[in-house]
Amino acid sequence: MKTPALTAVACAFWFTHCSHAPVQAEAPVPAAPPSSTAAPAASAPRLSYPAARLDDVVDDYHGTRVADPYRWLENPDSPESRQWIEAENKLTFGYLEKIPLREGLKRRMTELWDYERFSVPWHRGSRYFYFRNDGLQSQSVLYTADSLSAEPRLLLDPNTLSADGTVALAGADITDDGNLLAYGVATAGSDWKELRVRDVRTGKDLPDVIKWVKFSEASWSGDGKGFFYSRYDEPKTGEELRGANYYQKLYFHKLGTPQSQDTLIYERKDQKEWGFGGFVTDDGRYLVINVSRGTEQKNLVFYKDLKDPKSKVVELLRDWDAEYDYIANDDTRFWFKTDLDAPRGRVVAIDLRKPERANWKEIIPQGAETLSSVSLVNDQFLVNVMKDAHSQVRRVSRDGKPLGEFSLPGLGTVSGLGGRREDTETFYAYASYTTPTTIYRYDLKTHESQVFKAPQVKFDPAQYETEQVFYTSKDGSRVPMFLSHKKGLKWDGNTPTLLYGYGGFNVPLTPSFSVASLVWMEQGGLYAVANLRGGGEYGREWHEAGTKLHKQNVFDDFISAAEWLIAKKYTSSERLAILGRSNGGLLVGAAVTQRPELFGVALPGVGVLDMLRFHKFTIGWAWTSDYGSSENAEEFKALHAYSPLHQVKKGTRYPAMMVHTADHDDRVVPGHSFKFTAAAQAAQEGDAPVLIRIETKAGHGAGKPTGKIIEEYSDLWAFSLDRMGLGATPPMAGTSTP
Repeated sequence: MKTPALTAVACAFWFTHCSHAPVQAEAPVPAAPPSSTAAPAASAPRLSYPAARLDDVVDDYHGTRVADPYRWLENPDSPESRQWIEAENKLTFGYLEKIPLREGLKRRMTELWDYERFSVPWHRGSRYFYFRNDGLQSQSVLYTADSLSAEPRLLLDPNTLSADGTVALAGADITDDGNLLAYGVATAGSDWKELRVRDVRTGKDLPDVIKWVKFSEASWSGDGKGFFYSRYDEPKTGEELRGANYYQKLYFHKLGTPQSQDTLIYERKDQKEWGFGGFVTDDGRYLVINVSRGTEQKNLVFYKDLKDPKSKVVELLRDWDAEYDYIANDDTRFWFKTDLDAPRGRVVAIDLRKPERANWKEIIPQGAETLSSVSLVNDQFLVNVMKDAHSQVRRVSRDGKPLGEFSLPGLGTVSGLGGRREDTETFYAYASYTTPTTIYRYDLKTHESQVFKAPQVKFDPAQYETEQVFYTSKDGSRVPMFLSHKKGLKWDGNTPTLLYGYGGFNVPLTPSFSVASLVWMEQGGLYAVANLRGGGEYGREWHEAGTKLHKQNVFDDFISAAEWLIAKKYTSSERLAILGRSNGGLLVGAAVTQRPELFGVALPGVGVLDMLRFHKFTIGWAWTSDYGSSENAEEFKALHAYSPLHQVKKGTRYPAMMVHTADHDDRVVPGHSFKFTAAAQAAQEGDAPVLIRIETKAGHGAGKPTGKIIEEYSDLWAFSLDRMGLGATPPMAGTSTP
């Protein structure tokens, strides 16, 4: 199965390795929970925050004047901003150093993170390829092997590309014969990357280097003589991390030639927001061009017949009416997953010779569950669906007849299931909140799954459990939530609880395994994940119910989850921490400004917190499909009503907050977090600290070194537990298992 390249931010907010939970990793088992009678942190003297100048900057939005006194913090490189950043970090890390639990948490998290883990393998030519991390490596390493039983050979180790592990691999594509690798390299977490080429046989790089690539992968031509990719024009000096990205262009690079000679395949000078992801079909015949418009969950599909070098680009699907995901093709017959007339998804076949809609054939109709992904392997469809935010996998014939289901261990998430039509095997990963990510090989002839790689993690999953509950939101909507914790906890309203959410961009929160989450559970904590509207758990209608003028539904769903946890005596406001990243950072910022008394701790990460100006930086304009824009009068009113920066009210007793961001984040620029923090510090009436943790040489999350991830989550957990009155409790020892 070919996956269209991510263009113009098709996964605009996805965290490390396109994950959304607190780090995709593994974790431990404690001895006993901390005392449930410990009191929340006592009031402490109010902190003295670094000075933040107030400017007389005022904007007029459709007749409403809105002050923006901290706009100078939008430039993180100015001397004044650098002074403020250094002072804030000094305050934050000085505060954290005094928490007794902090170092123990870091040791425990490091111990548990130190385990071997693998990616789902894929096959090209006579070779298999997969990523492996030996445990604490900053970046995972790419290996190749001639067979599944052969000794693997190291192909590319990103850890050798920098001394501090901040250079990461960002995408990889292999030629059909398995001899050449095109790979992306990103520095310090930036979305910008360079494409390079490595000879798989020798392990040596070719001289080819492609620059100014963003939101694009390489896709090799069938003959392996070059690859297609998308890029932006070189930004002006000083605008690399803040300037808006428009007019993406699709090119072909011929091996052995300079980038300046690359062939322009497609551009649209009349459509600055259109993005292009070109990928070659498995038969090498067609270049399929996925056309996106920001993060809108609708796209166009064009194609070019590569058999004829002079062929024009054909606009196959040219109406912005639905989402179309290419699955595979048989000559001129193309299969697509689409939500056209099917908000939960279906599969249709389109013949390029008769592309009119009257000639489309429905292969898999919409079902009760949400269609997550479809691949064609061994001439049958492998259909991954979501039932209440967890995976089910089915086999379906090419004419739509059911062939059976995969047997899965429980309520978890399946990913992978790739391959080509002629393959007789596929690989997939299975994980849950209490099951480490395990890689399986599925034989499509015998219909049997076998474990290919299973991690050996020092914890006993039998001591933990996950249950799914449903609660009622403010408007009566039924919302699911996963609750994971140690078995035998007493629900007396004192359990330290971490509530996580996202609620946007059609992204579903399905079960995942994380060292950070399990370290929280090891402390006797409850880890709750709410499947809010705005996500993709129940298809297009669920997503659109949390967008634009309906965005408040997302915050209501999250607040209702918190109220439910308190009403059911799982926890109390003082023992409830909320966490979200990126769009989830907006979620936490909105919740804490709307209901400050409901939470004990708020942890907004790399958040979109200025809803009036987000579209002015890097790829922020692409998010207007979910948020709307302050340039629209009606949408401005909705945005201004919940924008966290603009809803900070002076004289309010806010809960303890630790905002966290990174100085090289060129997706959600750090100015969001800087301005919100300065405003919240100035407004805070109570004694609870309002801190900001600013990571250096890091970005939005992708490619962040393992060591930095461990440090960040150790700090977040230490801060939260300390504010709950548990900061002096030593980390609990886990129970080791083979």
